[in-house]
Amino acid sequence: MTTASTPGAGATARLLAPALLAAAFAAATVTACDDGGPEHAAAASSTTPTATPALSPTSAATSTSPEELCTRIVAHWSRAMLDSDTYGDYQSMGLSNGQYDILRSVVDAARAVRKRQGVAAADKLIDRQAHKGCVDWYRSGGPGENPWH
Repeated sequence: MTTASTPGAGATARLLAPALLAAAFAAATVTACDDGGPEHAAAASSTTPTATPALSPTSAATSTSPEELCTRIVAHWSRAMLDSDTYGDYQSMGLSNGQYDILRSVVDAARAVRKRQGVAAADKLIDRQAHKGCVDWYRSGGPGENPWH
């Protein structure tokens, strides 16, 4: 009688390592987006959107403009970078080089406003500056043929 061989502990570890690494990365990414500080929580609670209703079959056909997508991602990462003294890697954020240039400009301006006027004013500035930067960028050609530029 023969028995089926089972993989050893080393083989199991090699098979599970990529899945565990991906899960750890996803958890770190989610928790890195908010430091949970009281000032940030107060500002976030005043600007947190309400839940949107489920999409109906007719509303599912709507699309979001490239300018709006740019604005959303730049504003998101600007808020994440506001309390940091660095900017991070633009490719790991999913940004193009042009979007990253907008982000750095927005964060620099938001840090100055936060010092003078507080978190709520910086939050509003992020929305305005990200929108303006993205609209201007797409008006002048946007990413072109190479989205990383």
